[in-house]
Amino acid sequence: MDAHNQYATPNGSTAPSASVGTSTEAARPPMTGETFHDTSTRILQSINTVIDGKPDAARLALTVLLAEGHLLLEDVPGVGKTMLAKTLARTIDCSVNRIQFTPDLLPSDVTGVSIYNQDSHRFEFRRGPVFANIVIGDEINRASAKTQSSLLECMEEHQVTVDGSTHRLAEPFMVIATQNPIEMEGTYPLPEAQRDRFMARISMGYPDMSSEMEMLETHQSVSPLRSIQPVAGVEDVAAMIRQVRQVYVSPAVKEYTVGIGHATRQHAQLRLGASPRGLLQLLRAAKAGAALEGRDFVLPDDVSAVAEAVLAHRLILDRKALSSGETPSSVISGILARVPVARDAASASSRNG
Repeated sequence: MDAHNQYATPNGSTAPSASVGTSTEAARPPMTGETFHDTSTRILQSINTVIDGKPDAARLALTVLLAEGHLLLEDVPGVGKTMLAKTLARTIDCSVNRIQFTPDLLPSDVTGVSIYNQDSHRFEFRRGPVFANIVIGDEINRASAKTQSSLLECMEEHQVTVDGSTHRLAEPFMVIATQNPIEMEGTYPLPEAQRDRFMARISMGYPDMSSEMEMLETHQSVSPLRSIQPVAGVEDVAAMIRQVRQVYVSPAVKEYTVGIGHATRQHAQLRLGASPRGLLQLLRAAKAGAALEGRDFVLPDDVSAVAEAVLAHRLILDRKALSSGETPSSVISGILARVPVARDAASASSRNG
């Protein structure tokens, strides 16, 4: 039997999703694999025309969007964090808002505020910039902890509660936040509860010499963002998300994912391992990665491919590990090398039969 087939559903069919969709979603015809591939290719090609030499970062950003997660871009200034966020937003014909986080920013500046209307003698809710499909939070660690916490409900429950009234956010909804880990003066480090709500973290890194030469050649006179046009609509992205939800995950892959999580919690060099939310988001990212590869089932390789991006920012090293030069990424690499890939023999044999 082919090694890939043991993780697929019987007869190659797609398993029903664990998540329950609305009746409206159920009535819509599913997106074909060819349309999914064509749409994702257009989005990635559009991003790569602006972000030189970072195809992996572009792919991971799209993976997080399709997995219904949020993205944290963390790196030194000037490497294209905000540019990547803006480019992804502009490739999709959807609502986009940008928030510049500063120390004097208030929670109501993010979520919105109730204002008294003297004509109607009633309070009216004025929506804040968080009411958009894609919200770009620039330098999120510049804002106070109180303002940062205003995003917790938005990111987890896709809603805002102000003055006892709950307001639903647009769907799909994604927060792309940037922060600079070097210049920490006047910043408020994200607490673990906030970091845990980001599905993945990307460190952009410096481009290679050829990419930087191309950037100097093409980006001098005009920003490439000006030429970016939407290549997909919000309904296209919503259909792709529904398709990702339908990607099948075998018991063997689930066992492998849980094994990785337990290894982080029992690791001698870690004070804090991966949370259950982290494992859920790891599997969702793996499903999106499988869909981008043209498969309707997840392989263990899909899980390990996104493990560092999804888990590294959730782990806390102990003092001894920090002093020895260990990093969360190196710990995850060691865990992936040790955790065995589970084999669901019973499931595999039944599918063979």
